[in-house]
Amino acid sequence: MAAQALSLLREVSRLEAPLEELRALQSVLQSVPLSELREQAAELRLGPLFSLLNENHREQTTLCVSILERLLQALEPVHMARNLRVDLQRGLTHPNDSVKILTLSQVGRIVENSDAVTEILNNAELLRQIVYCIGGENLSVAKALIVEISSVSPESLNYCTTSGLVTQLLRELTGEDVLVRATCIEMVTSLAYTHHGRQYLAQEGVIDQISNIIVGADSDPFSSFYLPGFVKFFGNLAIMDSPQQICERYPVFVEKVFEMTESQDPTMIGVAVDTIGILGSNVEGKQVLQKTGTRFERLLMRIGYQAKNASTELKIRCLDAISSLFYLPAEQQTDDLLRMTESWFSSLSRDPMELFRGISTQPFFELHCAALKVFTAIANQPWAQKLMFNSPGFVEYVMDRSVERDRASKDAKYELVKALANSKTIAEIFGNPNYLRLRTYLSEGPYYVKPISTTAVEGAE
Repeated sequence: MAAQALSLLREVSRLEAPLEELRALQSVLQSVPLSELREQAAELRLGPLFSLLNENHREQTTLCVSILERLLQALEPVHMARNLRVDLQRGLTHPNDSVKILTLSQVGRIVENSDAVTEILNNAELLRQIVYCIGGENLSVAKALIVEISSVSPESLNYCTTSGLVTQLLRELTGEDVLVRATCIEMVTSLAYTHHGRQYLAQEGVIDQISNIIVGADSDPFSSFYLPGFVKFFGNLAIMDSPQQICERYPVFVEKVFEMTESQDPTMIGVAVDTIGILGSNVEGKQVLQKTGTRFERLLMRIGYQAKNASTELKIRCLDAISSLFYLPAEQQTDDLLRMTESWFSSLSRDPMELFRGISTQPFFELHCAALKVFTAIANQPWAQKLMFNSPGFVEYVMDRSVERDRASKDAKYELVKALANSKTIAEIFGNPNYLRLRTYLSEGPYYVKPISTTAVEGAE
């Protein structure tokens, strides 16, 4: 099949109006596996197909775009960056949107590949052209690509800002169109993942502007469209920089997160819970939350309530946030921090161990695994080990392999056993016999099945 496609491709390159051949080539390519095309990548001469895009013939252009979409997937991004630069540049300025989108998606593949992107970044003129070509587009794919290029290095960000493209994106972020605003904040959050991106956003006052928009959100009836994205932005910013600095400088962020957990809207609750999980994923973030005192204890109670009563999806998000909040690496465990996590745990519900045991016995494996993850997060903390040991039937539940039926659940249980077995305090708290059982479980691996005894009974048929 691949040979037939190559033969038709050669035919197309020889003819001036190869409409029939293009139709046949499109049809053949639908049944050629991508792996076969990749094997023939060196033989793919795509120049003639790109040339046919320049003619003002609608069906021909549609066929060429469809064929190129398939064939370009077979090429490595580095190969495209080296050998198809001119064709891609032309595609970026093509009057037909489908050609532009095709070209932008391929430039996107190049930008996402660390080897291929250096081909662009080492060629200042090419990068400049790509940036300016994209600049004329209002397609969301073009904006996303600008952010990707800006994120690569300070130099690439400089090209994008000089061209006015990033400024345009930031204008739309603070503009009146709430739907555009929601899309833009996702892109700006991507830019904030890089150090140079965060520096630029701070210098341009963008972080202050986002904070001000959150302040004004209460009086905006359409704030639910963009508020989740804005809160996520600050959550990511806090964990990449310093939770303490961000929360002290932008108190409205913390205020809004607490407020959102009390919302009746599951979307708002979900975003707030995710953000609390991100914020509390390191010690500095945990201490920031601890400083809010009884407010945080009430918030934990609400998260505990949602973990028990919400929809399955929100339950899982609550359990994931709890796992993140309560995990303390052994080397970071101080008496104060251990007292803090123990106090937090008791705020979740009247009997948190029973709450998570109840969730872990539910038939949905995602919930089962998420509850096991909570136990795993606290498994290396002595207060939690005492709770587990004193919780009727818990030690047997941990050792019982028959509870978990699917692979994901077996893996989750194994992580719990590993966290317990590797703790320095477990032998003392669980006792040596149980400690040895944990070590045995660990050495047998997650999928061990006990051999069934086949002892013959005398006189049996």
